[in-house]
Amino acid sequence: MEPNPSSKDIINPKTKNERPTRRITPLPPGTPHPQVTLAQTHDVLSLLLLFRFLNALLTRTFFQPDEYFQSLEPAWHLAFSDPSAWLTWEWTHQLRSSLYPALIAAFYRGVDGVMGFLQLYPPFRALILTALPGAVQSVVAAVGDFFTWKLGMDLYGRGSNAPWAALWLSVVSPWGWYVSTRTFSNSMEMGLTVAGVSYWPWEMLKGEGDRDGDGDGELLLVGERVKSLRISLVLAALAVVLRPTNILIWVVILGMTLARLVRSRREVPVSTLVVLFREIILCGGAVLALSVLSDRLYFGFWTFPPYKWLYFNISQSLAVFYGHMPWHYYLSQGIPLLMTTFLPFALVGVVKALSPPDNSCKSAVLKTLATTVVVVVAIMSLISHKEVRFIYPLLPILHILSAPYVAAFFTTPESNSSTSNGPVVLRRKLTLANLLTINFLLGTYLSVFHQAAPLSVLQFLRADFERIHPESLWLGTDLLSPETPPSLEEGHELFALFLTPCHSTPWRSHLVYPALRARALTCEPPLHTKPGSVERETYLDEADRFYLRDPKRNNSYGLTFLANELFPLAQDGSGKRDGEMPRYIVGFEGIEPVLREFFESENGEGKQMGVRLTRVWSGFNGLFNEDWRRRGRLVVWDTGVYKGSAKPLEEKIEERREKEEL
Repeated sequence: MEPNPSSKDIINPKTKNERPTRRITPLPPGTPHPQVTLAQTHDVLSLLLLFRFLNALLTRTFFQPDEYFQSLEPAWHLAFSDPSAWLTWEWTHQLRSSLYPALIAAFYRGVDGVMGFLQLYPPFRALILTALPGAVQSVVAAVGDFFTWKLGMDLYGRGSNAPWAALWLSVVSPWGWYVSTRTFSNSMEMGLTVAGVSYWPWEMLKGEGDRDGDGDGELLLVGERVKSLRISLVLAALAVVLRPTNILIWVVILGMTLARLVRSRREVPVSTLVVLFREIILCGGAVLALSVLSDRLYFGFWTFPPYKWLYFNISQSLAVFYGHMPWHYYLSQGIPLLMTTFLPFALVGVVKALSPPDNSCKSAVLKTLATTVVVVVAIMSLISHKEVRFIYPLLPILHILSAPYVAAFFTTPESNSSTSNGPVVLRRKLTLANLLTINFLLGTYLSVFHQAAPLSVLQFLRADFERIHPESLWLGTDLLSPETPPSLEEGHELFALFLTPCHSTPWRSHLVYPALRARALTCEPPLHTKPGSVERETYLDEADRFYLRDPKRNNSYGLTFLANELFPLAQDGSGKRDGEMPRYIVGFEGIEPVLREFFESENGEGKQMGVRLTRVWSGFNGLFNEDWRRRGRLVVWDTGVYKGSAKPLEEKIEERREKEEL
């Protein structure tokens, strides 16, 4: 990895009285001018920012609850002090770092403050606030793409096609399109990790046989190299604070670097090690202090989330509560889902890098990156609860390792080119077109169609609330005013009851208005039980109890929960049922027979409540779903107990047909 050559100005005065002349040392053939390189870098970054911004706008589907409940809900609560934000048990027990929500909260507060000052129309403000986090995360996604390209440039050189192959792999990745602009801490972790790896001073891996690798360790960590190391360590520390498992990546990189130093030099200078560990302590300590201070301000007392995370996930074994996957999950599903159609190139890249052909710095770096992939996947496979996004930070590394083999497979030098790094032409175009088509179809379906209803249903509810209660559209920074909005003091009906599996939709970050009251089934883990106890093994949360089949009711589900927990008999002996009736009930269409049996059948326990269910909205939720409870369309039923509700779905369809006929 050689520094980019730059021109020198050499001034040679010919005589005492003549003006000095300037001679510019010519650049090596094929080397771009530094100004061209700078312009190219600027153009690449600008295009990536635009690309990922469009990516964020076009991603209209639901993936996993953590996208909202581990980032947007605490950010909303922090920005607006809104008590209706849904803070899950991880936040009440301080398992998560507040740094990422604090970043989003700053944008929430700042942007809505400006919109409030300009007195913009509340529905427009709500629309901007729902789109804002994705726009913020799109910058992180673009940075991840950019540093993937930059690391490729540093490794393979600007004259190589491999860096561009790495960039294209990052851009056309279906997983990247589907996940990179979502507000997961893993997505932020990915961006921080690849940027940190790019800034790592890989020159320390130079051996005695490398050019400029003469063993002079005194020059390893000085000047710009120390600055680069500091940036790398700060980014690494931030990633570790967000996701403690990220430390595995950096332990491998640091260990391989130290091992290389010891092997390649007869004597490692003490000053080099002193600088390295000094910067680790200083940079890590500074980020840790920032995190602790942020958590103190957020939680209101001193706490250390990484310790809480380890305690609950290891000592309390709560990770298993959210799923148990086989040991080979990351090998059989994780990495294939990350790489999709380019998986063979990733496998070749890892295998080749683990057995380098020489002892050069480039080979040592590639071996370090490949070892990082192997070690991290191996250790993460020992953990019971596994998700693909947990190894998402490895994706840029896999792209880097795959890049030269992708470039070699799909390109060939032009016939008149005398060098391997000269102009190339595409080959195997049909195969490439097929791979890109598959990626495009996967990314489009997952981002636009698969599980789109959980987001669009909240748009419907928010729009209907704006229509029914135009006087109650207080939001955001309006809540921070000294006087509480009168409409919030008065309160409204329970606008929506979600009878769906827990956390099936976003919450306050998309409902927006605090006056829009809603209720959903919860799924808090059994924190009060001991690991391995009978009580824990038989524990059922609200969602489990709703979907639990009752042998006494023809093995149907839902009826017992509705009768005993949601709408129980009043204790005054009147025979009436308690429980607040919502304006709308939201659920997947599979529960409609349950609702109609409870509210409308002759022997229904809720018949006396006067509910007449009417479909007012229905949304497509994808072609398949691995969870039987989420299969089918997502539906909104009007209970009929309030005036002014939305028109029945049948009337809307008929009106649409009449308009089309006209």
